[in-house]
Amino acid sequence: MKMQSDLGRVRGLGSAKSGASHWWTQRVTAMANLPLGIWFIISILAGHTANYNAVQAWLSSYFHSTMMILMIVSVAVHTTHGLQVVIEDYVHNRKAEMISLMLIKAVAAFLSVAAIVSVLRIVFAGA
Repeated sequence: MKMQSDLGRVRGLGSAKSGASHWWTQRVTAMANLPLGIWFIISILAGHTANYNAVQAWLSSYFHSTMMILMIVSVAVHTTHGLQVVIEDYVHNRKAEMISLMLIKAVAAFLSVAAIVSVLRIVFAGA
């Protein structure tokens, strides 16, 4: 028998006050990914990615480079949030959960920065 009130027993187990924000971010990025994905698929089907020179000319356009950067950021945020939910729901070891979350965020940040730098290099350096 524990000498603890009901409030004391559940304290720290409730809402972290970030659930609604997380949920909205998932929905907004999902809605952003839809037109960005359609743009990307249409661009590929239009043959703008036939070879390196074609990709370079296509991505040198400020419109296409901006759309590509928006897609990189939106997909990275959406993927990170989605994987975070899966890890929080199915990994029950607190240490493994924290390491997994940090690893996912670090990998997503690294890949996003690398992709954005690559796009900017094509746009500004032409290489």
